[in-house]
Amino acid sequence: MPTTPALLRRTVLAQATAPGEVSPELRRRLIDCWIAVTNAGGAAGFPFPPVTEVDVAPVTDALLARLAPDGHRLVTATVGTRLAGWVVLGHEPNPLVAHWGTVHHLQTHPDFRGLGLGRALMRELHRIARDELSLTHLRLAARGGEGLESFYASLGWTETGRWPRALRLGPSPEDTRDEVLMGLELRPEVKP
Repeated sequence: MPTTPALLRRTVLAQATAPGEVSPELRRRLIDCWIAVTNAGGAAGFPFPPVTEVDVAPVTDALLARLAPDGHRLVTATVGTRLAGWVVLGHEPNPLVAHWGTVHHLQTHPDFRGLGLGRALMRELHRIARDELSLTHLRLAARGGEGLESFYASLGWTETGRWPRALRLGPSPEDTRDEVLMGLELRPEVKP
């Protein structure tokens, strides 16, 4: 694996704004990545690993069906021919919340963790939200106890609330985690 700066230089960030922009090959890679992330213990939306294509494919298809230029965007990070990670930016046109976007499913393939790809995906998502969708705020919900709060805080996010023991990760009532609610105000980019 190349060093972090070399890897990031080889990373291609792209977005899809409509279902037709997602090729069958990209769909396959999204599913494979989601399976690998979940089965490696990642907090990516499936609480009970292991998962298989039977679990992940219909959820992926529903997510891709919602892609729209003025709504949901898929942001991907590719290194060479491999999908290294992805994230979804949701946006609802309802006038009450039209200035907000919601971050869903940030994930980095286990083979590419710790190399800065999650940060690169989030920076690109911030840029798209601010510059292309004219959003002023982002929000997300993260699984507590995974270190995600400190990752997002390092990107400028703040905790806005917490639902104690909201997420059950196993059959026992004791196997619960907090759902951590976080927000970010998007400020205009300062040009030198």
